Amino acid sequence: MTRSIWATFPFWLAYLLPPIVIISVFNRGWFTALPVIVVFGVLPVLDWMCGVAAIPREAPDLAFNTWFRVVTWLWVPVQLALIAWLVRTVPMARLGPLELVGATLSVGATTGAIGMAVAHELIHRRHGYERAFGAILLASVTYPHFAIEHVKGHHRHVGTPRDPATARLGESLYRFVPRSVVGGLISAWQIERLRLWEREAGTWSRHNVMLRYAALVLATYGAIAIVLGPLALALFAGQSLVAIAALEVINYVEHYGLLRKKSSAYEYERVKPEHSWDSPNRISNWMLMNLPRHSDHHLSAAKRYQSLELLTHAPRLPGGYGAMFLLALVPPLWFRVMDPRVAAARAGASI
Repeated sequence: MTRSIWATFPFWLAYLLPPIVIISVFNRGWFTALPVIVVFGVLPVLDWMCGVAAIPREAPDLAFNTWFRVVTWLWVPVQLALIAWLVRTVPMARLGPLELVGATLSVGATTGAIGMAVAHELIHRRHGYERAFGAILLASVTYPHFAIEHVKGHHRHVGTPRDPATARLGESLYRFVPRSVVGGLISAWQIERLRLWEREAGTWSRHNVMLRYAALVLATYGAIAIVLGPLALALFAGQSLVAIAALEVINYVEHYGLLRKKSSAYEYERVKPEHSWDSPNRISNWMLMNLPRHSDHHLSAAKRYQSLELLTHAPRLPGGYGAMFLLALVPPLWFRVMDPRVAAARAGASI
């Protein structure tokens, strides 16, 4: 049974982004936006160059290699330190307006792409401390309710009209994002209210996790505004918006147009591999903790990221997540590429 740190090597690549962000900002000028170019320009090209992973079933012993957990745990202090650097050091660097925008985009791209992927992994774990780590990451980008809605809402209703995070066929990214953000917030509140009702606890009480999240967010914004000032507050809010947008684009890509059939008047068929888009591209999977192996994740949410597999019957995206992210920004091109694939997936054809 191998439990070597070397098995985790590809997943440490994500840790290259924070130093790239800091070095880029200190070089000023257009360099402040370099990490954005790396994430959404260089990585898609590397994805294409490295090709896809034709990997057999994962070795069972991978699930017991604690080093894979360390990869996700250590991201928490790294992300918090990066955000602290943004709100404390960057305002004192006398950057111009465009440089500040570049710094905000660069940090947000990092906390959105890598941070959200790590948070997603952690909120699914059974240990309370790991779920707390995930909640901390989500709170650091003003999106803590995702921990409730994603685990208890999205995984139950994925591929149905009840799920705000499932993009509909013909729905552009720009229509989907506000619907998913607002719908996810409403869904999280309803889930928490039902939980409290079942426990005979008051909705407006200290037992309401949504209220605790709201208090945490307000306290964070208030502390930043009072201690560090309005510019720091704007930078924190800005990186949060970028991170949230990145997460929602990923949501858009993961399930676009894939629907579950009704099994009765009120129920839907169980979740199957064909209800999520997989991507076997190596770089995307390494950088995003195997999130692109999304079908297996929905079949077995308790599986840790290193054990997720590429499923035979799952529809495949035509590119890695970086390339699909860019394609989604141009709806006519997205529809031209993806709509025929959705039709084929619905017809049961192999894609």
